[in-house]
Amino acid sequence: MDLKAVPFSDARLLDEIQRYARVKAVEKDTILMSPGDKIIFVPIVMKGVLRIVRQNDEGKEIFLYHLYPGQTCAMAINCCHNQKKSMVKAIAEDDSEILQVPVNLVEEWFKYTEWRDFINSTYGARFTELIEVIDLIAFNNMDKQILHYLQERCKAANTTALYVTHQQIADELHTHREAVSRLLRSMEQKDIIRLGRNSIELL
Repeated sequence: MDLKAVPFSDARLLDEIQRYARVKAVEKDTILMSPGDKIIFVPIVMKGVLRIVRQNDEGKEIFLYHLYPGQTCAMAINCCHNQKKSMVKAIAEDDSEILQVPVNLVEEWFKYTEWRDFINSTYGARFTELIEVIDLIAFNNMDKQILHYLQERCKAANTTALYVTHQQIADELHTHREAVSRLLRSMEQKDIIRLGRNSIELL
């Protein structure tokens, strides 16, 4: 198992990861975790990117943040601590490799300073990102929310063009397709984006 992507150097911790964790390859657009799923592992991204989305009981969604190599999901860790089922959906933004850490080891590995620091820094980073999402929703117009969404998706995919429908954007921003289409056309007129057939290019 190649552990270059994980931010650990403690030989004892790395040995336990080698013994008890496993790497899973997932294709682009694979749903790795859904709301209501029993969490049996905590994912650490080894390769690729995961998109984390909050989804309510009615299926309405809102984009939260991305996970890049060496990062894990604070939501999954929190659910482990509180023995709750998943509250988010994790989707592979690209072909990815995920290190699956069994939930029973998440707290046990707190005996390792590196693991404890990793978990604490994860909470801090994800909290900051969630505050940014809340600020976008509470204090900004929908066009700024859409632009932020497009920028984050492009950054995750390492591209300037996304193949995504207006309905998909509306679903993940919890708004109406018609509003998304209208704002995208307005953004195109301002030379912020270029619209194609199910594609959007940042300019």
